Amino acid sequence: MDSPDPPHDRFDWPADKLNALRLGRRLVTEVPASRPDRRAFVDVTPAGSPADQRARDEGWVRGDPGRRFRLEHREYDGARLDGFDHDIGAVLVASAEAADETGLLAVLTAWGLRPGAFAYPWETDDPR
Repeated sequence: MDSPDPPHDRFDWPADKLNALRLGRRLVTEVPASRPDRRAFVDVTPAGSPADQRARDEGWVRGDPGRRFRLEHREYDGARLDGFDHDIGAVLVASAEAADETGLLAVLTAWGLRPGAFAYPWETDDPR
């Protein structure tokens, strides 16, 4: 288990993760699963827009501090995470939408999560 967070870390995003969200990058954290043979993850996916697509077509990434977000809490069969069949037995536990960064923090607080727990997907075992 993690050591207690400093008070500022409970509600503030680390600068690199906040920047990633504003650039439209997905973040993930592992959370406790319902059983020992299962694993669960929560991901935050920033919404894209036509302006993001235009920027991508021009070869750059557009930052947007006003993005909307989709959050999903999924649980998987732990034995299937490493294969192509990770979605067999997967369950969507909860999902939510947040209109902006303030709404995102409200959802995280309601779900008992802290921004500092999130990582880039490639730093986790999240199969998505």
